Amino acid sequence: MMRQIAVALFAGAVFGAGLAVSGMADPQRVRGFLDLFGDWDPTLAFVMAGAILPMAIAWRIQSRMAAPVVSPRFALPTRRDLDARLVVGSALFGIGWGIAGLCPGPAIANLAIAPAPAALFVAAMLGGMILHRLLPAAPPAQTVSEARRA
Repeated sequence: MMRQIAVALFAGAVFGAGLAVSGMADPQRVRGFLDLFGDWDPTLAFVMAGAILPMAIAWRIQSRMAAPVVSPRFALPTRRDLDARLVVGSALFGIGWGIAGLCPGPAIANLAIAPAPAALFVAAMLGGMILHRLLPAAPPAQTVSEARRA
């Protein structure tokens, strides 16, 4: 258990440092990236493109592993279908990212960099998470193969 916590803290620290160094924690830079028809800032496109190679390597390595290094099993999503909740949630995430210039990772990193504005975002984010937990879950979506059988 201690090893898992140590690895999680190390990974979180590296992730937070990467966000700060790359500019992903700067809401103005994010808004500049999303402003395609104004003063567009392509910096974050390079950051995202630079993340593709290490992630592709990680997926190749993961596919050959029986289990993670510090956990008994992988916790990977099994669903591959799209439903209304996923599409609406993704749209809300994108709208919030565009308005605030922050998403969850950078917002938490910004608690150390610019605590006052980040605290408001993090409080709203936690409120949304609590609200999501309190709302009843939607019934599982029917897959295409299940619909054909019915």
